Amino acid sequence: MTATAPIASQTLTIPGPAGTLEALLDLPAVMAAPESVAVICHPHPQYGGTMTNKVVYSIARAFNEAGAPSVRFNYRGVGASTGSYDEGNGETDDAIAVLDWAAQRWPGARLMLGGFSFGGAVAIRAAAARDVARLVTVAPAIRRVSVDDRALPQCPWLIVQGDRDELVDPNDIQQWAQSLAESPRLAILSGVEHFFHGRLNELRQVTVQWLIELAQLGR
Repeated sequence: MTATAPIASQTLTIPGPAGTLEALLDLPAVMAAPESVAVICHPHPQYGGTMTNKVVYSIARAFNEAGAPSVRFNYRGVGASTGSYDEGNGETDDAIAVLDWAAQRWPGARLMLGGFSFGGAVAIRAAAARDVARLVTVAPAIRRVSVDDRALPQCPWLIVQGDRDELVDPNDIQQWAQSLAESPRLAILSGVEHFFHGRLNELRQVTVQWLIELAQLGR
């Protein structure tokens, strides 16, 4: 994996279980046939969450810098995506549909998944339903969207959490992560609130470093 910047975003329309899903494909500047591709899930659609959220974009950039194309998408009922809000259940199905689309678009590439807040919990659920090679969840809202502790991802997993998060309790996230049979890597960022104001570069750097570290270990 080598650090590269994305060249541009391409607008996509992806078939989803409730119609079509609006998406953006971010490509690294230099890329042959990719070894991996990432799908990114956005925050709560009823509170203004979309695929253009700054944290979502930062996660996508991190995957790009690690050499992978990334697909951001709007859940059903958001932007140009058809359908309507479905309490996290339909949104999980949307994420799985985008993963399946990516697997067909890049045969043989490893699937990676990221998500922020509501999208972090959606990503956990979707990663448990598919063969995902990497999972990055930023301030995952596991109390807003239920996550089954008996059906969790089996891949390397990074949680990035601000210790001043006003919406997702950092102590709860830390205790929950440490209680799991296979604890994820937990990165607690000091002085960081929920939306990572002024700290997006740090979020991106922590994620890139973790992805590159795994690649160097051959995992």
